Amino acid sequence: MEGVDKEKVQKVIYEMSKGSKYFENEQRKEALMKQKIEHLCAQCVTLTDNDISHFQKVAEKKMLELEASRDLSKIWLHTDMDAFYAAVETLEDPSLKGKPLAVGSMSMIATASYEARKFGVRAAMPGFIGCKLCPGLVFVRPNFERYTHYSELTRKVFHRYDPNFVATSLDEAYLNITNICIERGITGEEVATELRAAVHQETGLTCSAGVAPNRMIAKVCSDINKPNGQFILPNDREAVLTFVSTLPIRKIGGIGKVTEQMLRQVLGISTCQEMLQKAAFICALFSEGSADFFLSVGLGLGGTETPEQRQRKSISCERTFTATNDSSFLFEKLANLAENLTDDLQKEGLKGKTLTLKLKTADFEVRTRAVTTRGYINSKEDILIYATKLLKAEMPLSLRLMGLRMSQLHDEKDNSSTSTQKTLDIFFRSSNNNLNVNGTNVQSITNISGQDSGVTSKDEYLVNDAGTGVSTDQQDFFVHDESTFIPEQRSLVNYSNEADLTNPVISDGLGGANLDDVTPSAKVMNAEKLYDVGQLTSYEATASSSKPGQQLWIDDYICSICGFELPPGFEEERQEHSDFHLAESLQQEETVDSKRPISNERLTERPCSTTPTPKKKLKSSKEGNHIPIDAFFAKCNKNL
Repeated sequence: MEGVDKEKVQKVIYEMSKGSKYFENEQRKEALMKQKIEHLCAQCVTLTDNDISHFQKVAEKKMLELEASRDLSKIWLHTDMDAFYAAVETLEDPSLKGKPLAVGSMSMIATASYEARKFGVRAAMPGFIGCKLCPGLVFVRPNFERYTHYSELTRKVFHRYDPNFVATSLDEAYLNITNICIERGITGEEVATELRAAVHQETGLTCSAGVAPNRMIAKVCSDINKPNGQFILPNDREAVLTFVSTLPIRKIGGIGKVTEQMLRQVLGISTCQEMLQKAAFICALFSEGSADFFLSVGLGLGGTETPEQRQRKSISCERTFTATNDSSFLFEKLANLAENLTDDLQKEGLKGKTLTLKLKTADFEVRTRAVTTRGYINSKEDILIYATKLLKAEMPLSLRLMGLRMSQLHDEKDNSSTSTQKTLDIFFRSSNNNLNVNGTNVQSITNISGQDSGVTSKDEYLVNDAGTGVSTDQQDFFVHDESTFIPEQRSLVNYSNEADLTNPVISDGLGGANLDDVTPSAKVMNAEKLYDVGQLTSYEATASSSKPGQQLWIDDYICSICGFELPPGFEEERQEHSDFHLAESLQQEETVDSKRPISNERLTERPCSTTPTPKKKLKSSKEGNHIPIDAFFAKCNKNL
């Protein structure tokens, strides 16, 4: 977009968006950015000479360590397809060649041809603004199946040069060409020329390439001679330092608009070399991770090893549409998203436990709401059940974007994972293995369907989950796998309709329910049949159960004990979850009570005798003041 009158473009954008919700949202973001800049400036003013001297030493030590890690033995190539979506559409329809083309709609532009970019039209720009900048702009609807097909063709070419290439999107990839340069005795420049020709021959499309000692600089190089060009940076330290000395910081991947403004306005940094000149202030004002990144940029350092193939963390899909509060349209859109997410999950052979709903309101406020299911799910029906409840809890509202994300993924072929929520029936079945009722073992009930739907109805509540192993060690049932209960990270900025985290309302340990509202199995433990809590448990047991066992829903959303996510709309699931923690605390109290030493007071009350006292038979609930804990579970087993 060199040569574009940027002031004219900004003026058009301002005039076309003034007074709109988009404009108001941009103003809010601008105000937030100014607050961050003012805060950093205030911190900068408070730095004394001693502080600066100290952080200068810290920065010098960091730079020496980073410099020692420099690796000039690798040759990396970054390839980027030229205006990919627009180029594919032009290839499919030659009549579009030479015309200013935008792939997208009047709402949003996904990409623009080079002819359109000369007018200032770019990706992520509303289509109506693009039309104002370029009156002859031609719109084409996106066709992602077509783009994926051409992307696969390019990747077949990349595989010839590096079988372990890293694709970062449909139109970008990193290739480690070190081995092929050594094996064939050719330079990185020759490989880039050959690869670009092969891509054009296979697809009819052009691409640009950059060759450098690391991935960070290779990506910058691929953008220098666009379109259909290449730039080679030698594997030489001086050449690298000279290259980055005048390089604008915005050219670096990971430095966006906000970071650029902070560095420029607070420290006067506009080029990569100036990062090193202001190293002391960078170490003083930013976190250690950020400081390391900025200093690495100033030294021209980047990744040189091929990233390990990591297990996929999540799968998501989202759609933008004209702002509407039509509930039927929104639920229809939600069903389409659930279907798309299901297709993606099943294509990858994955299931997930945490479902996140992303919403962008007509005011451009972004909300995320998540729920963690009992079992792994990937069917449209299951996804839609949870997604619908999440959306209903937010209604009524006007939306312009909706998305679904599934995380905590699990391979369908891997049957080793059984990390499902432990429920009361597991606890009862554990007791069955250790208790004889009337001299006989009670056989546990198994799930007839043989499937775990992830949603438990009242009728199915005491039915065993298929595939969930039952251990004879009761403690095993209550050792939570931390990875299972990690709550989805959510933004708290926009949660105006939720409880303030600084003043949570502590519930009664049963998810806010009174004792009379507890399930029938828990009602056996009624207050009239219990001694004082001090007699039932030891001090240690009371201390361990009263604090972690005092359950409350943080943000009215997350279980404070285990991090399990259940919004207010999931009443039955919340009750089951509370019952689970109740059973856990009772089991822990029983274990501690059986091991605790006898107090001095109880020793003085018991008469001394040389003859052993015969064991007493268990009294029924009518004969005594309370039911022993083992009898409680035996009674529940009989009712099963």
